[in-house]
Amino acid sequence: MGRSLNANKNKEPEGELAIRTLAMPANTNPIGDIFGGWVVSHMDLAGLSIARNLGSPRVVTVAIEAMEFIHPVHVGDFICCYAKLLKVGRTSMRIKIQTWVVGPDEDSRYQVTEGVFTYVAVDEHGKPTPIAIKEGEYHLSKNLNKQN
Repeated sequence: MGRSLNANKNKEPEGELAIRTLAMPANTNPIGDIFGGWVVSHMDLAGLSIARNLGSPRVVTVAIEAMEFIHPVHVGDFICCYAKLLKVGRTSMRIKIQTWVVGPDEDSRYQVTEGVFTYVAVDEHGKPTPIAIKEGEYHLSKNLNKQN
């Protein structure tokens, strides 16, 4: 957690906004910052919302590549999870998810973590099943709008 906030000053989020939610006091760890597991669970939900649009109503998270928590999240911050589809395989998909914070003043925005989540489409018995859509055929914003 040693990076400067200025390191993210000119950087923009990658992907499209999948989830935005407010960090509340009930989500804190013993030292008063937002619990990292709460952040990861929202990232997983953001990726899931994208993965389910790829043709399988049932997907499971099978891996999260190395994550680094760059900065803490505080009560009153909005976390914004941005998702970008990286790859679609026969039964799996890889989605990069970045989490950014918008502070209470709405003027400060900076990245707090990112990770690449792998999801697998499964059938009703939990067995991997092929994904119907191929890489390059999926447009994130078009599919997100179907949910609204």
